[in-house]
Amino acid sequence: MTAALATLHQDIEAARAVLATEAEGLRALAAALDDHFAAAVELLLGATGRVVVTGMGKSGHVAHKIAATLASTGTPAMFVHPAEASHGDLGMIVPGDAVLALSNSGETAELADLIAHTRRFGLPLVGITGRAGSTLATAADVALVLPAAREACPMGLAPTTSTTMQMALGDALAVALLTRRGFGAADFRRIHPGGKLGARLRRVRDLMHTGDELPLAPPGTPMPEALVLMTQKRFGCLGVVDAEGRLAGILTDGDLRRAMGPDLLARDVGEIMNATPRSIGPDALAAEALHVMNARERPITALFVVDAGGRPVGILHVHDLLRAGVA
Repeated sequence: MTAALATLHQDIEAARAVLATEAEGLRALAAALDDHFAAAVELLLGATGRVVVTGMGKSGHVAHKIAATLASTGTPAMFVHPAEASHGDLGMIVPGDAVLALSNSGETAELADLIAHTRRFGLPLVGITGRAGSTLATAADVALVLPAAREACPMGLAPTTSTTMQMALGDALAVALLTRRGFGAADFRRIHPGGKLGARLRRVRDLMHTGDELPLAPPGTPMPEALVLMTQKRFGCLGVVDAEGRLAGILTDGDLRRAMGPDLLARDVGEIMNATPRSIGPDALAAEALHVMNARERPITALFVVDAGGRPVGILHVHDLLRAGVA
């Protein structure tokens, strides 16, 4: 083995050791969860204001992320730097707020004024710490104590496993609160309007073509007429509707190729159409429409949108999803 390959092998083994150590810590954390976690959820859920998340150093970086996750999942939250809190930012933390403080040692000096502020004004305090008898754990209304776990750093000094557990516990709190609040896809879309995620949360009705753009015809339509209509509408398909206006089938370019023969133009669409077309409702998410288009063995490029009675109200093309950033 060359020196370069040996170094590469060592790097990969080191990475695997880190991941295995942190995974071991997460398993221990999951096993250690008890009624204190449920009490923390209840306390944070009862806040009429915001959840103020705080921490110093690496715990502070994790606290930033937890605050962002809480805010994006229906729990108003913000990060307050504990050192800045001692120089006026305590004014940001007001009655109705709850505080979620992170400190692996539980003895972070910069947290002292902030902890005292919560006690002075009776603000709920949840502590995430690695030491049950620490100042933070003792002062908190609810202390979530991380189980003993090895840091992934070879020297056992750099916060690695401990910060991974902090972040995972923050995610667990956010998801538990999300569930308790009944926070759904519509709520998620409201506060995630931008980027690919916002696009995937748009409704089908926001993207579909309607009215005269719909390629529709009854089952008895002669093939020459159907071909002209399919060419004019440019979706590569034709929706076949029954006497009540319900979607009874679909005729696609693929169906035409499969039915190709000398008598094709003598037939009507009802003889060739697929009588089990895929469709979707107008209030479905754009991401659901993409899933329907890609489902089964044969992906499709156009999807009819039908109302509760099965009548076509729109059509969605995969290009519409691409333009919107969904696909």
